[in-house]
This record gives sequence, C-alpha cells and structure tokens, in this order.
Amino acid sequence: MNRNVGGIDRILRAVVGIALIALAATGTVGMWGYIGVVPLVTAALGWCPAYLPFGIKTCKTS
Repeated sequence: MNRNVGGIDRILRAVVGIALIALAATGTVGMWGYIGVVPLVTAALGWCPAYLPFGIKTCKTS
C-alpha cells in the first residue's frame, strides 16, 4: 500500500469523518452517519482504495 492521500486531503477526510460520526451519535442524521468511519480510516492510513482505479495521488511522495 503506497500512500495516495496528501496532507490537506487527510485533514478534510478526518474533519468530515468526525463530523459525520458526531452527527450520528447525537441522532441528527441517523445510523448512516457512522459511514464517517471510512474517511476517518483512510485519513489515518493515508491510503484510499477508491483512488487506485483512477490513478489519483494527492500526496507529494510516492
């Protein structure tokens, strides 16, 4: 697994993931909000499997 998620992308993913989980925990968006775990994990790993088929890399190192 080579990194393909850059710094700003990782920060945005983490913020969106935490926001979705918080909204789900408070009952605002229902159980679907726990899908926020996905961007949170991809931010933590620095690797997104959805980027692979398209050859997208938002990080500077390969």
